[in-house]
Amino acid sequence: MKHLFIVLAAGLALLTPACSHKRTGREAVRTVKTDTVRTYGERPHVTFPGKVKAASEANLAFRLSGPIMKVYVEAGSCVKKGQVLAEMDARDYNIQLEATEAEYKQVKAEAERIIALYEKNGVTPNDYDKAVYGLKQITAKYEAHRNALADVKLCAPFDGYVQKCFFEANETVGAGTPVVSMISTGAPEVEINIPSSDFIRRDKFDSFTCTVDIYPGRVFPLELAGVAQKANLNQLYAVRLRIKEAAQQLPSAGMAVMVNVVFKPENNTATVSIPLSAVFEVNNASTVWIYSENTQAVASRTVQLSSVLTNGMVVVSEGLQAGEVVVTAGVHSLHEGEKVKLLPAASPTNVGGML
Repeated sequence: MKHLFIVLAAGLALLTPACSHKRTGREAVRTVKTDTVRTYGERPHVTFPGKVKAASEANLAFRLSGPIMKVYVEAGSCVKKGQVLAEMDARDYNIQLEATEAEYKQVKAEAERIIALYEKNGVTPNDYDKAVYGLKQITAKYEAHRNALADVKLCAPFDGYVQKCFFEANETVGAGTPVVSMISTGAPEVEINIPSSDFIRRDKFDSFTCTVDIYPGRVFPLELAGVAQKANLNQLYAVRLRIKEAAQQLPSAGMAVMVNVVFKPENNTATVSIPLSAVFEVNNASTVWIYSENTQAVASRTVQLSSVLTNGMVVVSEGLQAGEVVVTAGVHSLHEGEKVKLLPAASPTNVGGML
């Protein structure tokens, strides 16, 4: 009997490590195969021909009439804001200002004398009012003639380039007649014309880019600057777009471009695709396992399938976003919240994963 007890004890001692090893095996982290959710297809977009325009363009004119004394620039000149572009003969305006200045000093002295007497009750209120209004009148006239003398110089309103000079020295121009045309050096704009069918869904515009033939391979990002609210004679609506890229070589005013307008995805959800093997059913609902890099665990999620492709992929219209990771093999053996580790990607030299 004692011999039998010793044999049983030895047998239990041998079985104990085996059972312990078996439980450890059950608690091992499962390795799973995964794939990244990818965007399927392209979002709706339209393409329009357009033309590059300067951010600012102006035809500059004198506010006065008279002969031009000097034109300091020519077509193509680069100018700075405030730089004098042309100057009118100021002889007549100098004489006019000198005469007005003399009259102003005389009236001002007389008005100050009457105001001082009025404070001492030395003149009537009527004389006081005449002196005050007379001073205001001559002051306004004096300021106007001073401004006129300053206006004989035509200055650049912004940094830019001279496009054209319409007059030369010794020619007489009228007030408001363009003398110099210039464009700014700021970021250029692109103008396109869209039909009413696109105008009514302008709130769905998402992004804009343009390409130029002379810059092959380059795509310039654009931002919306404005949409005209009234159609032109061709029933088209003008759209202004501003080039966002701050590069040295940007399209110049007058260049032809092709503008691509991309619309927002429907229902704010982009269509994506995943392997068909990632999908399983729970209560008649299509479901996938989502892998979280933070928790290194999986969680189930219901998805809406759109169509099955011939290459073993399935299109998902709701429930997934591009960039998420889904389990693609062994989906029926996992459970909610289970921690897993990812199957390493096969080496390029290990074709078929045989090693």
